[in-house]
Amino acid sequence: MAKRIPTRAEQDPARCWSIEDLYAGEAQWEEDFQAAQGIPAEAAAFQGTLGRSAEDLLQFCKFDESLSVRLDSLMVYPMLRRDEDSANPAAQDRMLRCRNFQVQLSSAMAYVGPELNAIPEDTLEQFYQEQPELEPYRRYLEQSRRNRDHILTAQEEQLMAAMGQVTGAPSQIFHAFTDADLNFPDALDGQGESHTVTAGTFHACLLSPDRTLRQNAFRAVYDTYAALKNGYAALMNAEVQANVFRARARYFESAMASSLFYSEIPTTVYTSLLDSVHRNLDSMYRYMELRRRTLGLDQLHMYDIHVPILPAASKVYPFEKAKEMVLDAMQVYGEAYHSVLRSAFEHRWMDVYENQGKASGAYSCGSRVHPFVLLNHTDDLDSVFTLAHEMGHAMHSWFSTRNQPPLYDGYTLFVAEVASTVNEALLMQHLLDHTEDKTERAVLINYFLDEYRITLHRQAMLAEFELKIHTMAEEGISLTAESLGQVYRDLVHLHFGPDVVADEGIELEWARIPHFYRNFYVYQYATGFSAAMALSQKILREGQPAVDAYLRFLSSGCSKDPITLLKEAGVDLSTPAPVDAALARFSELEAELESLLA
Repeated sequence: MAKRIPTRAEQDPARCWSIEDLYAGEAQWEEDFQAAQGIPAEAAAFQGTLGRSAEDLLQFCKFDESLSVRLDSLMVYPMLRRDEDSANPAAQDRMLRCRNFQVQLSSAMAYVGPELNAIPEDTLEQFYQEQPELEPYRRYLEQSRRNRDHILTAQEEQLMAAMGQVTGAPSQIFHAFTDADLNFPDALDGQGESHTVTAGTFHACLLSPDRTLRQNAFRAVYDTYAALKNGYAALMNAEVQANVFRARARYFESAMASSLFYSEIPTTVYTSLLDSVHRNLDSMYRYMELRRRTLGLDQLHMYDIHVPILPAASKVYPFEKAKEMVLDAMQVYGEAYHSVLRSAFEHRWMDVYENQGKASGAYSCGSRVHPFVLLNHTDDLDSVFTLAHEMGHAMHSWFSTRNQPPLYDGYTLFVAEVASTVNEALLMQHLLDHTEDKTERAVLINYFLDEYRITLHRQAMLAEFELKIHTMAEEGISLTAESLGQVYRDLVHLHFGPDVVADEGIELEWARIPHFYRNFYVYQYATGFSAAMALSQKILREGQPAVDAYLRFLSSGCSKDPITLLKEAGVDLSTPAPVDAALARFSELEAELESLLA
């Protein structure tokens, strides 16, 4: 009989996030939201004053800084409410109202970029001398003025801001449909038992040793997407075209260049990542062949690449056990980090289990109150590592918020995946250090190799797909279900090798991936993973000096550009060395696993 997914009302409150830390109830949020309606008018009142005097510029900077504090809980609360139950119409309504408010605020502040860029350099330097309180805002102002070649007129900026409601529609539609309306048929296992297939349980089905269940779950998901492929292709095309439009409107040479510019990342980092992965594909091919032999299969299919290749990996890890494992592994950071982590578990920063309508996957959302972590814990080893991963994000947010002023307390997407993956690497090393059993070691190495495959190899493949389809759009090539599918299938063949069967339906995997609606996001998983491998080894090898440097990195927010922050922590992603080193480590682990299995 299929396992029933509970409703939100049936969840144990002790395993739900403490959303009352933001607002005691919806009425209190509604009161704050109504009070905030005057903020766009407040913002508009500064128009025409930014270059008038040092004092005027200072007052605007203080106002802009205050916005992130004033709006923090107001914007976070509706998103959390929507993601805990996307089918809740009140939650959907709050999110739509927040989006409309953000568009209004962006429109009211459309003058900011043009006015800041109109201030002559010598005038701005004079302002710093006249008003020392402006000095802490220097990086903020430099960042705004760095965009001068891509800032439009005030009227054009207002139009671009208003367009946000339109260009943001593909993401909104994707999440509303995928999280609330999309349903998959149940899948039968080898014994004829039915299993519920959802976005949350699909991966668990692919981890099952029952190959019949894996195959049927694969078919349940991708047959469903096949029936909807043209709609999803239209959404993807709309998202890509919006990215291309924004890049061209701001005079960037490409959508990728536009995205990386705002993250302060050279485009060579992106292309170097893809080159490094291409140079090291032979080790992935060897791992796929080892997987096929160990599983005793004639052919390795796409539904066979996730299942642990050793039966012992099916061990159960309830949330309480997972929590203990993560706390034990993170003791290497010392008490300053560990005490906050303990408090996070004690005060319900996380929403643990799946329920009907809950957003799939996992994430950490920063907030000035404290971070909030969404999980869909399924009691497997993967869930343990997901917990370590998301708490890495949460701790990064916590340290940056507590150590940086509001303008600089948010870290960029490029460094976002570093802290999470350092935690995973430390957890893995902790588990390896505490076992002398060869089988258990092989199980853990198998898991870690799959983490490499998912986080470095696969995300690089997705990044290559994203780059290719944006290039196609920029060249005027239509993005249809067929053309998108062909690009994806070709990349599956390239990255997994000719001996892995690219099953019918895998060409639609792109339709499932929410990160494609975040505009060149996925490559940062791969670069972040590579940086994390280097930093975790420094922490384990060098001890306290490396820990201190790493905690300074966690506390730095966006006070410097991300490449510099990582250099100061001990890794240089402006070169291919960290990615090459991570891929070399993958090859070493593959060889060790092959030896253990022999």
